[in-house]
Amino acid sequence: MSRGPWITLFAVATLAGCTPLTPEQQVVADAAAALGGRDLVEGVTTLAIEGDGTTGNLGQDMTPDATGQQYTVSGYIQRVDLAAGRSRVERTRTPAFTYFRGPDPQSQIFGVDGDVGYDVAPDGTATRVASGAARDRLAEVYHHPITSVHAALDPAAMLTNAGASDGEAFVDVTTAGGAAFTLAIDAESGLPSRVTSMAHNANLGDVAVETTFAGYEEAAGLMLPTRLTTATAGYPTADINVTVQSINADVGDLAAPAGAASADPPAGPPPVDVVVEELADGIWLLGGQSHHSVLVEFDDHLMLFEAPNEARALAVIARARELVPDKPLTQLVNSHHHFDHSGGIRAAVSEGLTVITHEANGPFYRALVVRERTIAPDALSRTPQELTLETVGDERTLEDASMTVHLHHIPGSPHADSLLMAYFPEARLLVEADAFSPGRDLQPFAANLLENIERLGLRVDRIVPIHGPVVTFDDLVANVRGTTD
Repeated sequence: MSRGPWITLFAVATLAGCTPLTPEQQVVADAAAALGGRDLVEGVTTLAIEGDGTTGNLGQDMTPDATGQQYTVSGYIQRVDLAAGRSRVERTRTPAFTYFRGPDPQSQIFGVDGDVGYDVAPDGTATRVASGAARDRLAEVYHHPITSVHAALDPAAMLTNAGASDGEAFVDVTTAGGAAFTLAIDAESGLPSRVTSMAHNANLGDVAVETTFAGYEEAAGLMLPTRLTTATAGYPTADINVTVQSINADVGDLAAPAGAASADPPAGPPPVDVVVEELADGIWLLGGQSHHSVLVEFDDHLMLFEAPNEARALAVIARARELVPDKPLTQLVNSHHHFDHSGGIRAAVSEGLTVITHEANGPFYRALVVRERTIAPDALSRTPQELTLETVGDERTLEDASMTVHLHHIPGSPHADSLLMAYFPEARLLVEADAFSPGRDLQPFAANLLENIERLGLRVDRIVPIHGPVVTFDDLVANVRGTTD
């Protein structure tokens, strides 16, 4: 191809005093042109999206790397006021898997208004979310071609690190309001292909949240995607099929509800309350809130069963050391990988505890303790320690002259493939998590627990759940069969 015309055009531009675009500006200009033109993109004031699809069950699937469990999403509506920096999402999600809350649809409303993030309960009560969560929500407002390119065209936006690879050109964007994301465009068509922003996840630390765009169609003179697919740290978390898109329509007042706007953002996790109950000689329940732990005393050391999240794990560890100050706390038994039961793993490692878990969790926990935590450093970031990990297959016995504990896998549970329970033959106690949670209306996993107790021939008098009060074995039987043995 002759290069003459392009040289002539460059010379004309130079003579006219035009400043050539930087590589970063060129990526944004190409995206705006492909979407319908800079003027149209800059003229967008509101965006409304309606559709349906699915969301993932991040951190709660059958295994740490499984992605099969999904919620079906209906009535999805997102409204965005670009000028005001506001967004609100309404959706109904229905679990398409065995769920301890049952199969009923769950209506959700959540949004962000500048630095105020909020959730709206079914009864209309609005609560403010933490500042970090609000920041992440604001960044996700730009996970759409129009909002991202519109922000990148703002002269106050900072554009850096232009590059190209694998058929895409990309640029890092920091908006005038401080939100940061990477915009990638298809190198051939110029259409935005994806937007990626960094966020904090309590379990995974720094995570990339990436939304890809597909199925572009024309609407109001602009090219808009009809499919928005989001992954968090590589796990699929949302897939929305867009059925209706409106540009510059009346989206109503998207200001944060007064109750949330006037409230201070949560400064951190709520205070931890640890209530001690002696269950048997050398065995204590460390309860007091939604997630419990159990402390076990051996001849020369202590063992803890369950560390659900960082704040509670650190509090429970401290309380255990106060209860038995003359013996070191050296072991943590983890019931399963679900995020509300493994959130304290890193805290336990920071305190020097050996982690004992089902073998299915091994690779995940090894990766977990080395993940970056730059957005919100945690206990392990501040006190680095090497992970000592021991895994259990079908069963393992921990014992000495004063204590015997049998750890058993709970196979076949529809809740998780990595469940461990602890059986104390002397006290006839069974400690378990999520398999049976007294006090809940639905117990979809209880039958499997009973089957496994009977299969193993365990002689159980009391069940110590991580959720709910201590109950008798007869309570489990009555729940499953409607009668007692």
